[in-house]
Amino acid sequence: MRKTLLTALLLCLTLLPAVAVEIVNGQIPVTRLDVARNGDRMLLDMDLDVSALKLGRDRQITITPVLQNADSTECVVFPAFILAGHNLYFKHLRDEDLAGAALYREGRQQTIQYHGQADDAAWMDDALLKVNYAFGGCCSKVLARGVDPIAPMKTPRFKPVFNYISPVGDSVKTRELKKRSYIDFPLDKIEIYPDYRRNPIELVAITNTIDSVRDDKDVTITAISIKGFASPEGRYSHNTWLAQNRTLALKNYVNRLYNFAPDFIATDYESEDWEGLREYVVKSSLAHRDGILAIIDSDMEPDPKNERIKREYPEEYAFLLATVYPGLRHSDYKIDYTIRSFTSLEDILRVLHSEPQKLSLSEFYRAAQSMTPGSTEYNEVFETAVRMYPNDPVANLNAANTAMGRSDYAAAERYLSKAGDDASAIYARGILEALRENYEEALGYFEQAARLKVADAPAAIASVREILDYRNGAVQTLK
Repeated sequence: MRKTLLTALLLCLTLLPAVAVEIVNGQIPVTRLDVARNGDRMLLDMDLDVSALKLGRDRQITITPVLQNADSTECVVFPAFILAGHNLYFKHLRDEDLAGAALYREGRQQTIQYHGQADDAAWMDDALLKVNYAFGGCCSKVLARGVDPIAPMKTPRFKPVFNYISPVGDSVKTRELKKRSYIDFPLDKIEIYPDYRRNPIELVAITNTIDSVRDDKDVTITAISIKGFASPEGRYSHNTWLAQNRTLALKNYVNRLYNFAPDFIATDYESEDWEGLREYVVKSSLAHRDGILAIIDSDMEPDPKNERIKREYPEEYAFLLATVYPGLRHSDYKIDYTIRSFTSLEDILRVLHSEPQKLSLSEFYRAAQSMTPGSTEYNEVFETAVRMYPNDPVANLNAANTAMGRSDYAAAERYLSKAGDDASAIYARGILEALRENYEEALGYFEQAARLKVADAPAAIASVREILDYRNGAVQTLK
């Protein structure tokens, strides 16, 4: 049910026809017609000139104002009034049979000032005001009936015009795939033994990862990098030697399988993975967690640091050495690759449905242009695009538009927080506020967008101002 901002505020909507509205075959002009909303009530006031209507002593007319929506599924009937000739007028007074209708006597007044009210409802915004009338005679006999339209309601509404943004150009589509492996080496050894412990599984995982990229016809591998880590126990200098040479061993193993150029695989190493140890301790429930963290975060050199943990917290150190340190001996590898551009719409749509991560924002946009704006599939394109490019301003702006189109204002606000501050984003924020009926805030955004030359901003400003005027009772509502 529609409510005003303040229940005491009366929204008076004067219906001023370009030509006089006449009902009952032109016999009764409607000289004034006001509709007002007050709180949860719809108020109707009309002045009807009945000076030209001639009924006779035993005749009457019953007039009932009705407000009805376009498809006739909703209707409200206002109280009726009766204009009666001499005999029927006094008969009604004697019988007290008016059932709530107002009674007027023919010839005794030139104008009937009608007032009616009903519960307000949202569907009334675009309803048609009309009157049903019935001529009657004695004994409640109905002689003729009719229906005359008076005026359609016209409640101004904000209708958003969304500006979907086409990405400017297409940069090279670079991607990276990051993985971690745990190759087992015998104590102090730097050679890889493919059948040692869990190495069969770990080595197959590495080759499967490389093959998944290398065998894709849409993809070109541009670089591979491997970084090896050792755990903190033992001498730091020895751990440096282990991390460096075990990393080279893994590089050589991969090179022998794929025959990459000698410098194609880049290597790096970290002597001891203190960061990994710290990450575990932070999340742990070790009895002396804070004390161990204080040592890890200290400025001590690695060897004294490890020895101090071992000396001050021997039980926790034994646990870390047995269960955590083995996982700190790992190799992180990364595959950099590029994805080819898709030039045909057929290819773009194929990839959209199977591997959307391969598309650029421009390719997503081109796919959307082949669909009906606002359709489910159209919206899904922009939703998928923002999942693939979660921090891109254009992707977030377009996704915000689709979210507003389906009235998901929380999602739209979330997307707009990443849409940047250019003119299009400012305009979209105005749409969001207008859809939330925060019209004053919306007006500020639209005025700012208009200064930045957004083409649709002036029309949005006019629409919002019309609504604000309507809320203050200054808008004519006859179409």
